[in-house]
Amino acid sequence: MVTHVTYVGLLRGVNIGRSKRIAMADLRALVEQLGYHNVRTLLNSGNVVFTGSTAPPSRIAGTIEAALISRLGVAAKVFVLTASELAAAAAANPLLGAATNPSRLVLAVPSSPKDMVRMRPLLEKDWTPEALAAGPRAAYFWCPGGFIDSPVAEAVRRTFGDAVTMRNWATVGKLLTRSAKARG
Repeated sequence: MVTHVTYVGLLRGVNIGRSKRIAMADLRALVEQLGYHNVRTLLNSGNVVFTGSTAPPSRIAGTIEAALISRLGVAAKVFVLTASELAAAAAANPLLGAATNPSRLVLAVPSSPKDMVRMRPLLEKDWTPEALAAGPRAAYFWCPGGFIDSPVAEAVRRTFGDAVTMRNWATVGKLLTRSAKARG
């Protein structure tokens, strides 16, 4: 018996400005052509929820990355988590009580959970009025003054480079809802 799992794919840096443009209909079609089902995109920023056979998320990410290049001509880093991993990362967020605006509370997902060790030096700093925390699979930061000029966001970007992708809490909530629906 084949077990089906719901996955959440997060594409890094697509549809920001004029580069790396991907129509969400094309992304849905690409993921379906790779053999996945119940494919749904969210927003225009490279979020895709889908179901498929059990496989390592890193392998699925690599397959999608290769297909993006070969079929759409777009090179983009793809991060894949199971819906359960995303739900656990969301539940582990210690900053929920501090955040008053979901667009300024951010989930940062590194390529691999092993990369979370790179967060340690950042966690030792006082970021007030911002805040930074880390869980086993993701980092969380609160930037009350906004994301663009956030010192924490910049520090996370510098620390991880292109090995991290970030989503605000409003988007995380929508992805959780969408993935729960996909699971049935």
